[in-house]
Amino acid sequence: HVTDDPELVLKNRLLVQNHDPSFPNFTWLNQTHSCDLIKLTEIPQKTMSADASWTQSTQHTCVVMTADCLPVLVTDKKGSFVAAIHAGWRGLCDGIIEKSIHHICQEMNLSSDQLLVWLGPCIGPTAFEVGSEVRDEFIQQHALSRYAFVAFQDKWLADLHHLAKVRLAPFSGINISESLLCTYSDPALFYSYRRDGKTGRLATFICIS
Repeated sequence: HVTDDPELVLKNRLLVQNHDPSFPNFTWLNQTHSCDLIKLTEIPQKTMSADASWTQSTQHTCVVMTADCLPVLVTDKKGSFVAAIHAGWRGLCDGIIEKSIHHICQEMNLSSDQLLVWLGPCIGPTAFEVGSEVRDEFIQQHALSRYAFVAFQDKWLADLHHLAKVRLAPFSGINISESLLCTYSDPALFYSYRRDGKTGRLATFICIS
């Protein structure tokens, strides 16, 4: 869907999937910047539209694709489930992280102090320029979001990790770790839509061993 050669995309996906036989079936999503979460219980017959997936099964690998957006991985201390979340600014603002975690905790009867969350590489706080309308939308929902924005010329620089932590703050005792790598600033390592426009996608994945 980003004008890559479909045969090369398939080849790259197979390289990832075959790299380590312990990784089971990869479930690739058609991501739409929504708050849709799907539970993987069986191998889907077609690509599903969602921006987050989770599973309790050892037969699935949850995958999200990004090129500046924030990938979020979630599990618990026992490794009884795994989840992968695609959080662009729209999904982040609409609550995909907290809605996904709340749903999983409710279904599994888990307390938030059992959860481990990893915030992956994304466009960093010195590179992500947004307009006032984006900042206003976040602040209207959570006043503390204002600390995630720094004025820059006639726009604002936004910190996606900070915004994600604001949304995670109500989950008492949650354990958060993060990568501070910036996709925009490192062309040798990362794709970046903001930097390159026409570009590929990065895959972030997690499974139960």
